[in-house]
This record gives sequence, C-alpha cells and structure tokens, in this order.
Amino acid sequence: MFSLFISHGFFSSTPVQTALTVGGGAAIVCGVTGVFALMRGHAFAGHALSDISSAGGAASFLLGMNALAGFILMALAGAAGIELSATRRQRERSLSTGIVLGAGLGCSALFLWLAVKKQNASGATLSVMFGSIWTLPASIIPWILLTAGCALLLLSLIWRPVLLCAIDPDLARIRGINVRLIGVLQLSALALAVALSSMTVGAILSTALLTGPAAIALKFARSPLSAVVLSAITGVSAVWLGVWLAYESFYWPHSQGWPVSFFIVSIIFIAWAMSGVLARIIVPQAGSRQQRFRNRKYV
Repeated sequence: MFSLFISHGFFSSTPVQTALTVGGGAAIVCGVTGVFALMRGHAFAGHALSDISSAGGAASFLLGMNALAGFILMALAGAAGIELSATRRQRERSLSTGIVLGAGLGCSALFLWLAVKKQNASGATLSVMFGSIWTLPASIIPWILLTAGCALLLLSLIWRPVLLCAIDPDLARIRGINVRLIGVLQLSALALAVALSSMTVGAILSTALLTGPAAIALKFARSPLSAVVLSAITGVSAVWLGVWLAYESFYWPHSQGWPVSFFIVSIIFIAWAMSGVLARIIVPQAGSRQQRFRNRKYV
C-alpha cells in the first residue's frame, strides 16, 4: 500500500507537502470547531460564514493582499454581524444570518467582477470559490499554523462555557455565563476555521469540511472530548486522502488532474452516508446527544 504513495514521488513534491500541511491544519481546526457549531445549532451560520468569507478572498485578488488575511477579516466581520444582530429566538437568528450572508455574497460578486475587469484575474473566481491548494506557496504555512493555533487556543479557553451553552443555555445563564459573549467568541473561532477551510477547498465547499467530520463524530462519540478527537481525525483523513487522489489523477488516462476539493468533499459525503448505517449497529441507543454528554464531567 505504501508503494502507491511513493510511486509518483508523492511525498517528495513540494506542492504536495504544502497541501498536506495546510489541509491537515485546516481539517483539525474545522473538526474541533465543527463539533461545537453543530451542538449549538450553528450549521447555517458556518455555511453563511463560508460564503461571506469569499468576499475577503475576492478583495485580496483585487487589492493584491494576502488571501488568508482577506478570508479571515471578512469571516470575522461576518461573525460579528451575525452574533451582534441576532436575538435569542431561533427564527430571528436565522433571519439575521441570512441577511448578513446576502450582503457578503453581494460584496463578493462586486469584488470578483472588479478583479476580473481591472486586474485581469481570470482565475480569481475558481480560486476563491473552489480553492487553489496546489498553488499555495510554502511561505503561507507558518501563517496557516498560526491561525489554526489561535482558533484552538480560543476554543480551549471557552471549552466549558461553550459546552454548557450548547447543552443547556438556560442553566448557563443561571450560572452567570455571558451567553452573548461566548457566542461571539465561538463564532470568532468558527470564522478562523472557515477561513482555513476556504483556503483548502474554497468558500463554496468549505461547509463540507466544517460540518461533515463533526456530524460523523457526533454519531459515535460518547463524550465531547471523544467527539472532538474523532472529528479531527476524520477531517484529516479525508483531506489527506483527497490530496493523494487528486495527485494521482494527473497520471490517469486522458486526465489532466481532478480538483482536490472534489475528492475531499466526495470522501466526506461517502463517509457520512456510511456512518449512519454503522452508527445504528455500533452505538447503542442511549438517549439524545445532550443526555449522553450531560453526564460527562466537562461542564
């Protein structure tokens, strides 16, 4: 099996090494962040931030700035807009998220149009929306790892409060936890994860990397910690396998190489579909996820 990975110089390729490092870092952060996002019902917010971040990626092409910085700044602005304009009622939260999402997509369309018109950046749309992991320079790796470290550090600092807010928001308020502040901090970590996943699989498809591994992990996990670990492992496995398949596709007959994002998203979808069947067989029925997690000593 190992010979398959070295037959075409897989590990010796510099773009492959960069892709594995960037993709692995993004997968770990998305796996950890995605668990809390799903537990708090922020799947739509994660999708919205992914699309909103595309405006930052488009602006980076237009202004000639670092693409990661553009994704991060716009994703953080979107997170602040979503949380600060939202209320406690779920319907109104979804409404505010949708409005901010629309504004972000509008800016993205404008910036991409200007980039193509003025800068002749014909590949900007594909790079922003569907990723360009093969073209990332090795010099971006330290910034990717720094962003990933900041997101993980932020989540480690709010681990207990955000978990309690996810399981029982009313109890969190009784205990004096500032639920709005925790929401802002969690969405900030989610924004950083979205920025990293946008660099890997593009703004349009980054939702799959954010929610897919987390959804799979939550079907099998017996505690929040095991869910986080399993989600991170699932995400990294999908990304690295997708990178290898995309690299090998250059050597397939009548092929000039398939997109990395296609393989990663397809692997996550297949794993998610299979996990539903396996979960019914492996995991005993022991109440809801909140009930299972409530008994763990994490809150």
